[in-house]
Amino acid sequence: MVPALRYIRGACGPALGGFPGGFSSAGRPAPGRSWPLYQGGRPASTRSFDVVVIGGGIVGLASARALILRHPALSIGVLEKEKDLAIHQTGHNSGVIHSGIYYKPESLKAKLCVQGAALIYEYCKQKGISYKQCGKLIVAVEQEEIPRLQALYERGRQNGVQGLRLIQQEDIKKKEPYCRGLMAIDCPYTGIVDYRQVALSFAKDFQEAGGFVLTNFEVKDIELAKESPSRSKDGMKYPIVIRNTKGEEVQCQYVVTCAGLYSDRISELSGCNPDPQIVPFRGDYLILKPEKCYLVKGNIYPVPDSRFPFLGVHFTPRMDGSIWLGPNAVLAFKREGYRPFDFSARDIMDIIIKRGPAGVRAQALDRDGNLIEDFVFDGGVGDIGNRILHVRNAPSPAATSSLAISGMIADEVQQRFKL
Repeated sequence: MVPALRYIRGACGPALGGFPGGFSSAGRPAPGRSWPLYQGGRPASTRSFDVVVIGGGIVGLASARALILRHPALSIGVLEKEKDLAIHQTGHNSGVIHSGIYYKPESLKAKLCVQGAALIYEYCKQKGISYKQCGKLIVAVEQEEIPRLQALYERGRQNGVQGLRLIQQEDIKKKEPYCRGLMAIDCPYTGIVDYRQVALSFAKDFQEAGGFVLTNFEVKDIELAKESPSRSKDGMKYPIVIRNTKGEEVQCQYVVTCAGLYSDRISELSGCNPDPQIVPFRGDYLILKPEKCYLVKGNIYPVPDSRFPFLGVHFTPRMDGSIWLGPNAVLAFKREGYRPFDFSARDIMDIIIKRGPAGVRAQALDRDGNLIEDFVFDGGVGDIGNRILHVRNAPSPAATSSLAISGMIADEVQQRFKL
């Protein structure tokens, strides 16, 4: 007997028309409230799914949404270890809609960010989700920074970023009266949004199309069902068993993992490669006093230093009207360690045994200690590995790129699993 699972069930119905799969005006829970949860016995049909997505952050929810809108006849479930959705990386970021200027031309980051920004703006418009296209200045304050700034401008043009201009001191003052610099890139396509609100809207779309979200389901094991002979012609219809820390389980045909900070561990649980390994760094912000918020109108960034894999400390306006300054990058002693003294012995041991670059904000490292700069998607081999697609490294700008990433994942799932 499979224990009853705590789950969320969406109203079954046809996908609404639009792009992609329909952008209806969807509501969301009142601020501070989670999606309704139902406790108790579940119909037998909801113990098993054609496809399970592990991870209820913005990438996992976008992917589940894309899959069910493309394949409405399939049963699809999302497993999330917390009681609420989108509360970790999705709920702990600066909220910037990135334009795609920074990333290496022809890289997945560049392509998916430029495409994803357009999709996020369109989605928010059609759903009535508030956002601000407040723009961004990338400001050179030293003469030696100007060649890097000009090279960045050319990179942005190669990537197809809209509306870029190189501006001088006078125009900097017009855009940001309290900002001083020698030269800047004016990037009007950059914006801000509450990404958790976007993610919860993805969840609502998914549920309304017939999808299920199971919360409080922390994955502990991924294995083949014992009743499924791996060498039989057809095997069982749902040969993969996913078990949580409470002994509850679901079965499925295929798995897509979007586990964020735990992507390496979930891959290892499934018997796939644990590399690249996730190394967590915490970024802390300062907040301008309310009476000083008039000093900043839009995003203000420094010229990035190519020696470091992050964008530098910057000013970022928020949807609530506040202004954040940050982030720094400090080694976190726990993967979800949002406070300075949060500590996990296992997480810190995972960090200590890997060699990595010093003084940088590492997100994913390969087995040689090299920083992984692009998105990574892979699968495995064998009876389980052939049925799994892992999203291994999806750092910033993954939130901006989420709808574009989800389309690529849906394509890959369709091709890989012959849906």
